[in-house]
Parts: sequence; structure tokens; C-alpha cells
Amino acid sequence: MAEPFKNLVNEAVVQRIATQLGAARRDFDARAFAALALRDLHTLELKARAMQLCSALEATLSADYDAATAALLQAMDGDDGLEGWALWPVGEYVARHGQHDLARSLAVLHRLTQRFTAEFAIRPFIVNQPAAVFAVLQRWTRDDSEHVRRLVSEGSRPRLPWGLQLKALVADPSPTLPLLRALQDDASEYVRRSVANHLNDIAKDHPALVAEWLETHLPGAGKERRALLRHASRTLVKRGDARVLAAWGLGQKLRGEAALALAPARVVVGGQVTLKATLTSRAAKAQKLAVDYAVHHVKADGSTSPKVFKGWVLDLPPRATVVLEKRHSMKPVTTRRYHAGRHRVTLQVNGETVAEAAFVLRRA
Repeated sequence: MAEPFKNLVNEAVVQRIATQLGAARRDFDARAFAALALRDLHTLELKARAMQLCSALEATLSADYDAATAALLQAMDGDDGLEGWALWPVGEYVARHGQHDLARSLAVLHRLTQRFTAEFAIRPFIVNQPAAVFAVLQRWTRDDSEHVRRLVSEGSRPRLPWGLQLKALVADPSPTLPLLRALQDDASEYVRRSVANHLNDIAKDHPALVAEWLETHLPGAGKERRALLRHASRTLVKRGDARVLAAWGLGQKLRGEAALALAPARVVVGGQVTLKATLTSRAAKAQKLAVDYAVHHVKADGSTSPKVFKGWVLDLPPRATVVLEKRHSMKPVTTRRYHAGRHRVTLQVNGETVAEAAFVLRRA
């Protein structure tokens, strides 16, 4: 069995912080920090563990913010300095206590993000001082570090998982668009992937904006930008957005027939079902198709909720038949609970439902 994700923040991380801060400041009470940080740590989930370590830092670092951040910066120095999960609580500390000194706080996060990530910590600063932070982020789009450039995009994502939702940017994402334009052709795939996810966030609330982005930036795009824009389009392609499908040459309905078969007909939670889609062309020309499928999950009250999954993108030859197969797991995941009952599966071609079938899910 895989190690629980929460164990990434563990006793070794606590001791590492205590040791590094103790070396940075002689007056730092490493023993008190460790005692506070470790109190019932094993009972907490991942984020709660990071927050407890932050509270331990609050109780033991200097009350003077300059002195406290100087110690934190020193603890990050060198090859053996703090890095990785040990820096999540450090970023949280800066977010909680550094709002009064933006320049100092962003300098700390600039260093921190190169050893872990500051995507969570920078978000309260965006909420409280958006204009000043965006001016700095614009400069950071040209930073030498790919980690800093990625922070520009990732830290300002409207709906970052685990992060504080930036409600103003959910409502109006326009302040981030100049940043994304500056970064969409970045030399680092790590940065470009963040830009794609950021655009996909925007697509959930402003599909027309992302459709317009595609219409502007897709024509003549190179391989790297096309890959970015395809990843950014994934939600809208699944939704069958007409403008986005058209931008990718996927706007036409299937000219022909489609069938969907599922096996087995009865599936146990934890098992899998095989989808077999058969597409037959009645057209004299090849058809470019995006083929996805939606599983209509049964909820606790007996109603259903569809979830669209990525399938295939293909060119269907003229007057040809193509058979596509895919295995779909019904293994429980943290983000979804499965309930017994009849689950419909609908097949979508270029955003239009063209066939359906069903299987019965039962408990082991």
C-alpha cells in the first residue's frame, strides 16, 4: 500500500526545521518548536499538519518580522538548507505575518519558491494588495528562475487546488492575462504547463474568453504552444463548446453512425469496465473527431451526476469503421465516492452525444 500523502509532513521534517533554525539563531528554542509541532501530528491530515507547524513557528520565532524572516532565509541557505515540504509552513508564516511589508515578504517568497513553492503563500498578498503584487509578478515573468516564472502563473490561478480561491479573479481574470501572454511561449515546459492549467481555470467561468484566446493564439502556433493550448482547452472540449471545437477543427457533427458497448454488464466497486466504441463514416472525406465519454455516477440519493472523461482524438477515414477501446476504473478515489446502481455511459463525438450504454455497479 502506498504511503499516505499526509506523511510528507512528518517528524523528520519537524526536526529538520528545528535544526536549521537553531543553527541560524542561537536564541531560537528548537526544543519548544519541536514539542509544539509534533503534538498529535500523526492524527492530522496534510494541510492541518502544515498549519500546526506554522503555529509552532509563530510561537517560537522572534516577534520582530525582519528578524524572523532573516532567520528563515538563513535556514534556507546552502545545499543542506530547508527545502521541500518543510517550507509549506514557512510560506504560511510569511502570508500570516508579512502583509505589512510587501517588499520583504515577496523577497522571501522569491527565494522560497525556488526550493519548494510559494503558490499558496502569495495568494493572500494578491487579495490584499493586487495592484502592487501584479506589478512585481510582471517583472518576475522575466526572472532567470523557471520556478519564479511558474509562480507568476500558478500563484495567481483563480481556482488553485488547495489554495485560497481568488474570488476577484474568478469574477474578472483580466489582470492575469498579460502575465499569461508573457509566459505562454516560455522556454520551460514546467512554466507552460502552469499557464495551461491557469487558462483551464478561467475556462470554467469565462469560456468565451478562452475561446477568444484560442482564436487569437492558435493560428500559426508552434508545437509547444499548441500543446499548451490543447491542455488549456480540455474542459471546454469536454463540454462541447462550439467555438473551441471549431478552433481545433472539431466543430462538425459525426457524419455516420456510432455504437457503444460495455463489458462486463455488472461491475464491483474497485473493478473496471471496458468501453468499446464503434464509429462508422458515411462521408466521402476524412473527419477529425474528438471522442470523449461521460459516466453518469449514481449519488447517495439515487440521482446521477455526469463526469466527462477524455477519450480519443482521431481522423476517421472516409467510409471506414474504427473500433476504439478503453478501460475505465471504478476504484474509489479521494475525490469521488461510488454508490451502487445503474450507471449510464454516454459517448460524445465533437461535443455531441451519439450513443449510450449502461452497467450496474455493486458493492463487493
